Amino acid sequence: MKIKKKGHPTFSIPNYGAKKRKRVLPRWRKQRGIDNKKRIKKSFMGAEPTIGYKNPDALQGVRANGRRIMLVHNPEELKMLIGKKMLGGYDVTIAKSVSARKRIAITEIAIKEKVNITNGAYK
Repeated sequence: MKIKKKGHPTFSIPNYGAKKRKRVLPRWRKQRGIDNKKRIKKSFMGAEPTIGYKNPDALQGVRANGRRIMLVHNPEELKMLIGKKMLGGYDVTIAKSVSARKRIAITEIAIKEKVNITNGAYK
């Protein structure tokens, strides 16, 4: 099932894209100046992040392919999840701190068991 999340405009700080202000990077920071046009929500200054852009709670943590992410730290943990059939509707992500040797082992197990992996050893 394909999940369709709500979209939102690109939020940027004032002066981004201006010819004379090339050092202004594409980023967002809350405007705090007393007379700032963006802070007082002048429409020509563009959109600001608001709670209205939030997705429903049911879609929080859901990827574009409609599956959630399960974090795995070692090959034994992945084998246990596969054995208990807990990976229905989940993709596997290998934790950041896992070494290359264990990352390769986890990736091989995932390929063998046909489990989707988001950050495997083979790129």
